[in-house]
Amino acid sequence: MQSRFKKSAKILDVAITTLGGIMSVGIMLYGVAHFGLSEAWPELVLNIFYLACLAMIVMYFFNYRITTKQFNYWCTVSVAITILLRDILFAPPLASYPLHLVCFTLSVLLLCTLTFFYARKDWKSYSKRNLWSIFAIDSLIAMLYNIDIVFFELQDQYTSYMLTEIWIRPTITYGLVACFVTEKA
Repeated sequence: MQSRFKKSAKILDVAITTLGGIMSVGIMLYGVAHFGLSEAWPELVLNIFYLACLAMIVMYFFNYRITTKQFNYWCTVSVAITILLRDILFAPPLASYPLHLVCFTLSVLLLCTLTFFYARKDWKSYSKRNLWSIFAIDSLIAMLYNIDIVFFELQDQYTSYMLTEIWIRPTITYGLVACFVTEKA
């Protein structure tokens, strides 16, 4: 198979995303097995979408049966579903209510940004700065969740798994944006 990217930096971006995502999803699957399906079934649902994104990134990287338009559409939809499920519909209760409101607002902004990104007829005209803002917003959400868990929540057996789960989606959005940026207008 021939890879889509020739520059070492792009290959490294995809490799980091894939390895980081697979390790994180693996840890979360271990957490589901460890704590039981009745406790951790939402993580299993989210992991399905994360694994779908990772599979599409690898398929896109190797030019295997996926066009750029299909990649953009299905990865955008998968990430948007995880945002809708984890951060909006079933948002975890945070100990700090102001942090909860900020995270909720940023999640809605991120969902709107992804919707705007794909809904544009000429999606290739989306600037690199706009694309990187998707990753920046997602990382900011993860950082705020991380701050709440570390400083305001009680530490228990779930803490390390929650801290891992929080950073899966920013890792995947990093890879998606790195792939989107390579497309020529």
